[in-house]
Amino acid sequence: MKGIITVVGKDRVGIIAKVCTLLSEKNINILDISQTIVQGYFNMMMIVDLSNTTDDFGKIEDKLVELGKSIGVVIKLQREEIFNSMHRI
Repeated sequence: MKGIITVVGKDRVGIIAKVCTLLSEKNINILDISQTIVQGYFNMMMIVDLSNTTDDFGKIEDKLVELGKSIGVVIKLQREEIFNSMHRI
């Protein structure tokens, strides 16, 4: 199963490192990543492979939200199929 992770907030040192560390600990592979900074605001989108993690989707989602709060950004995880359905033109 693939997921889409978005990270948005004020730029600061360590955002990418902390998100990637959590994903690594949960055995989640990053398939693609895009990151930009616009006038001091950080925006990152990742496509990840969740097929090798032993945690359920909800638990991973909660951990990412918790991490986001601790570093001052908003982190969201969505299933790829739901993301694609929501963003169809």
